[in-house]
Amino acid sequence: MAINRVSATALIPAPAEKVYGIVADYRNGHPHILPKPWFLSLEVVEGGVGAGTVVDFSMRLMGRVQHFRATVTEPQPGRVLVETNDTGAVTSFTVEPQPNQQCRVTIVTETTVRDGIAGKIEGWLTNRLLHPIYVAELAQLADYAG
Repeated sequence: MAINRVSATALIPAPAEKVYGIVADYRNGHPHILPKPWFLSLEVVEGGVGAGTVVDFSMRLMGRVQHFRATVTEPQPGRVLVETNDTGAVTSFTVEPQPNQQCRVTIVTETTVRDGIAGKIEGWLTNRLLHPIYVAELAQLADYAG
């Protein structure tokens, strides 16, 4: 099996601490950055802020509604938050302070795909699907943090 990686990065005009707080708060912050029409729901099952949080969420992907459960960890609290969902996909949010009360935020998802040409097609489709969602999510994060 091979690993496929899709990412998007944006400069957010808000302090890193504020932005990380929004991303890590699954009750009052994170729901505001999830772009429609892709994200349909987000429900906190356990916790709610940062490591130990468990969420159920639904997305409309390729015309189908899909349901996921993810567990949140913070390998670098205040800087890197990671969601690992029940399909094995791992999505990280990295928030890096920048000058002038700004920060750079990168969303990365790594998924397992088959080896060979089938895996390359899966990876290409996944990238075409997720990249625009992440660009929209980062734009919503910038608006909400501002």
